[in-house]
Amino acid sequence: MRRHWTPICLLEEVGEADGMPVKARAFGEDLVVFRDTDGRVGVMDEHCPHRGASLVYGRNEEGGLRCLYHGWKMDVQGNVLEMASEPAASGMADKVKHKAYPTQEWGGMVWAYMGPKDAVPEFQPPAWAPTADARVSIAKVLLPCNWAQILEGAIDSAHSSSLHSSDMVPARVDSAKATANTWLRPSTDKAPRMQVQRAGYGFRYAALRRPITNATANDYVRSTVFVAPATALIPPNNLYNVANINVPMDDVSTVFYFIAWGHPAQTPETETWRKFLRQTVGIDLDENYRPLRTQENRFWQDRQAMKAGNFTGISGFPNQDVAMWMSMGAIANRSHDRLGASDLAIVEFRKQMLDAVQAFQRGEPAIGTGELAIPATVCAFQAIVPKTTDWREYEVKYIWAGDGPHPEMEPSYSVKA
Repeated sequence: MRRHWTPICLLEEVGEADGMPVKARAFGEDLVVFRDTDGRVGVMDEHCPHRGASLVYGRNEEGGLRCLYHGWKMDVQGNVLEMASEPAASGMADKVKHKAYPTQEWGGMVWAYMGPKDAVPEFQPPAWAPTADARVSIAKVLLPCNWAQILEGAIDSAHSSSLHSSDMVPARVDSAKATANTWLRPSTDKAPRMQVQRAGYGFRYAALRRPITNATANDYVRSTVFVAPATALIPPNNLYNVANINVPMDDVSTVFYFIAWGHPAQTPETETWRKFLRQTVGIDLDENYRPLRTQENRFWQDRQAMKAGNFTGISGFPNQDVAMWMSMGAIANRSHDRLGASDLAIVEFRKQMLDAVQAFQRGEPAIGTGELAIPATVCAFQAIVPKTTDWREYEVKYIWAGDGPHPEMEPSYSVKA
């Protein structure tokens, strides 16, 4: 994972020069993120190299972050600019280097490369933010469970026909459609046939369902792309594209990012997206992006709404996923799973990632890096196609058009704590 550029936090969290430092965590490391006087973003070890005090509480001033304890000051590259507690003649500042990582700003996020310093790869825009003119709207949630059980939820096409059935509604439409409060689908089929195509970046797979109209001649194809190590490109609707990326804070906690992206005329703005998903800070999440819906309060599940026809009683379809992921425990024992035909993508994910670890241990490049990186032509898609057409050869491109209306998105119903 460290051979990939990794999202560390949202740009909006460090939007102000000399603003408040932000605490982050990735791959078991506690980090501090800050924007200096000149607008440069730094990602460093949270703990001062002197005596280990947290730099999250430090003074962000005049081109560096100053520890409150003894006044040591570091710039975004980890250079020690000042040691207020040491004699200037000691030369100690020239002998100390704080751990800092290369950074990049793109797609609404601060990225860092946490791999070997002598082999920093060029930053490549992710598949969900391919160009600077794309609108990228992100909901961020910190979850107390392992990254892989979250990722497996994102690449599991079969669950959406049940878990999200009140938000992704079957309808007589020619493809998936986004409305004010639901996503329409042209199929009632809850048992898709799964097919997988492995690649150097991960894999793409198709969930084949019977369409509502002309099922004898056509299939409804929903093709998801797994981009190793922890990204899923999710089949889009008619207005914008969807993706998610999962950053392990450690083995039992994850930063989950759920993303809408595409043309600015058709992709919802950030606050609209978060409201639609029921992932708004101060309403659904606390100030640290942790969900207010928990197992202790049953995720604000509305049993009366269930009796009235809502399948889960949980508002906001990512919250439905979150409830399932968290209910498995912090890190699920997968030896207890009883997998079926609809779990083909899950099986492929586990096999491919284990193979990738073993290949890396043999000295081969990390999965999805260098020449193994995902091509720009690969994207998720959904379409009704003739049964005679192989989905692997079906020509697709991501959703990008400027002539559609901006969706006025609203949650399907309100739930209060």
